[in-house]
Amino acid sequence: MSELVFRRAIEDDIPTLMRIRHSVTENRLSDPSRVTHAMCSDYLDRLGRGWIAELEGEMVGFSFAARDGSIWGLFVAPAREGLGAGKRLLRLAADWLFEIGHDEIRLGTEANTRADRFYAAQGWTRGDMKDNIEVWYRLRRDAA
Repeated sequence: MSELVFRRAIEDDIPTLMRIRHSVTENRLSDPSRVTHAMCSDYLDRLGRGWIAELEGEMVGFSFAARDGSIWGLFVAPAREGLGAGKRLLRLAADWLFEIGHDEIRLGTEANTRADRFYAAQGWTRGDMKDNIEVWYRLRRDAA
């Protein structure tokens, strides 16, 4: 089996990563129009940084980190889950946030989902509920 390849996201990746984002079965957007091409473009460099996981030339997942110290997005195509792409994409985003000076980073995800359990399994600390749907997670540099 081929190995996963990881690289920085570029503008041309946005249509495919948006398809991946809309294909997930959990943490679905109630209004898919809320995440636009322009927003993703902004997170390529100006507001953050993005990474892509590929398998045999096919994009299978992506992550975005925001310069404010948060993970803006981490998604893997449902048919490609279980290959380790999510763990590595999360690590790339977290490492970059620590490199640019954050001592603690955070993310929000839908409570009581596989993503909720995934972040806990990666060593993130589960916090308070953000609202009625999402829970906060945090990771300190010294715990990473």
